[in-house]
Amino acid sequence: MKLSRNYTVKEIADLIGCSFVGNENHVVSGINEIHKVVVGDLVFVDHPKYYDKALNSAATTILIDKEVDCPAGKALIVSAAPFDDYNKLTRHFSPIIEQTQAISNTSKIDETAIVYPNAFVGNNVTIGKNSRIYPGAVILDRTIIGDNVVIGPNTTIGFNAFYYKKKPSGYDRMHTCGWVHIHDNVEIGANCTIDAGVSGNTEIGAGTKIDNMVHIGHDTVIGKECLFAANVGIAGCVIIKDKVTFWGQVGCAANVVINDGVTVLAQSGIGKDLEAGKTYFGSPCGEVKAKFREVAALKKLPDLLNRL
Repeated sequence: MKLSRNYTVKEIADLIGCSFVGNENHVVSGINEIHKVVVGDLVFVDHPKYYDKALNSAATTILIDKEVDCPAGKALIVSAAPFDDYNKLTRHFSPIIEQTQAISNTSKIDETAIVYPNAFVGNNVTIGKNSRIYPGAVILDRTIIGDNVVIGPNTTIGFNAFYYKKKPSGYDRMHTCGWVHIHDNVEIGANCTIDAGVSGNTEIGAGTKIDNMVHIGHDTVIGKECLFAANVGIAGCVIIKDKVTFWGQVGCAANVVINDGVTVLAQSGIGKDLEAGKTYFGSPCGEVKAKFREVAALKKLPDLLNRL
């Protein structure tokens, strides 16, 4: 999330009542979680296991629960509860805007686009030329929809990221202030769900086609001309490159990279990066020829056991 203007680290620290380490005029230009940070961003960390990752990331301001050595060119904000203070900042800069009408006055819908009755369009949404939003579809705040896009009935775009911190009192949600960007010529079927980024973007590349009842998690970036069949489930922070095909009921874990031209056969489970141009099957999935040999071998197992 980019801020509306540059802030100093002192201004940010004062907003949440925290001390800081570094030049008081150090610039904070954005707020992001670790998967999306760029230079100028603030990121939070609240566990020693992840200190190095945060301190060595592109983020130049680190909201942290312990004063540590500050890397050159960066600043620290020291907080007793970084997760809570991060949420305070994102709620301050991106508050929830209540809406009581079906289509927000702040949305920008091209005159050639069609929004059917009973669809909902939230605040600061952009819908491009010749796009079609079917009845019951929900397009939530900050979503960007390109030209010639189809959004099927009862599909929800841009709902909250599934991102929680476990506390003694229960699970506490990280405030969602990211968005979804759907590029030109994308088609999304009925009853799909595409979550907004936590503080960055979830992205669907140009020409990608998505069947009914598909879920795509927060901050996942999908490339061009991909094809996803029904009941595919993709977790958060996945990178899927161009011309990837997932057949029905494929499940994909978080934080993996699916390279160009991959095909994953139905009901497979993905738990690690997949190499470009290959076909995969199984759970956990592997290259299809090896997995089919495993299946053939398993069929022989009862006969082998009977011989013992």
